[in-house]
Amino acid sequence: MDFIDTHCHIQSIESNSGDSTTSLWAKSKVTIKEVIANAQKEGVKTLITVGCTLEDSLEAINLSSKQSNIYSSVGIHPHEANSFLKIKNSKIQFEKLLNQKKVVAIGECGLDYFYNHSDHDAQKEVLMFQIEMAIKYNLPLIFHVRQAFDDFWPILDRFREELRAILHSFTDNFDNLNKALTRNFLIGVNGISTFTKDQDQTMLFKAIPLNSLVLETDSPYLTPNPFRGKINEPKNIRIIADYLAELRGEHLAEIAFKTTDNARRFFGV
Repeated sequence: MDFIDTHCHIQSIESNSGDSTTSLWAKSKVTIKEVIANAQKEGVKTLITVGCTLEDSLEAINLSSKQSNIYSSVGIHPHEANSFLKIKNSKIQFEKLLNQKKVVAIGECGLDYFYNHSDHDAQKEVLMFQIEMAIKYNLPLIFHVRQAFDDFWPILDRFREELRAILHSFTDNFDNLNKALTRNFLIGVNGISTFTKDQDQTMLFKAIPLNSLVLETDSPYLTPNPFRGKINEPKNIRIIADYLAELRGEHLAEIAFKTTDNARRFFGV
């Protein structure tokens, strides 16, 4: 079986940025080479490594340029919106990254009102900029939206163009799921599905149409059961797929084939 991890952050494993993602990877003492090999052993043959800042996105691009099975997404996380806007010529720098080989998406981008690490107005400005870039360069989007859908959907409605997008790490509600499906968005499901105690979320994961489902780890975060407490890796896509197959009453091979096909068509890989 062939799986795709549509959302991981393995470019941070050997980074010198000192951010929280890099620090978390450092605890595992694993190398990029080992992480890729571990994934391959579990049938996770293709990885999309996702940027959150200009520096992080560049590291994702550099990694993908060296590995045939890795592709990159360039993005500014909503937590980083304030910092991004303070950088001189940041939008010009961002756009230059989009011309690099193996860049297959923009994101993760969006709105996050749970932590409020950046002002809401700054988050909105940076989100709209990235949507504009996605339209200009005909790239799909990876959206991160947390407790902010009331502002998110009206922003999308400002654009006449049909956007291709994944709602990353979706755990919200059926109303917002239906709004996403109406827009033909894909829904990213990760390890949260295996450990949530919220039955409404479990019903969401069960209800997502198979032709709208993609798998992700968000590694090194959100490690699935039964390995909570350990650093997450792309290899754990197999665990998530196993869980979803049982939850949804579907064959593992069917989930593997369809989610991989969904991802390949979405990213063009």
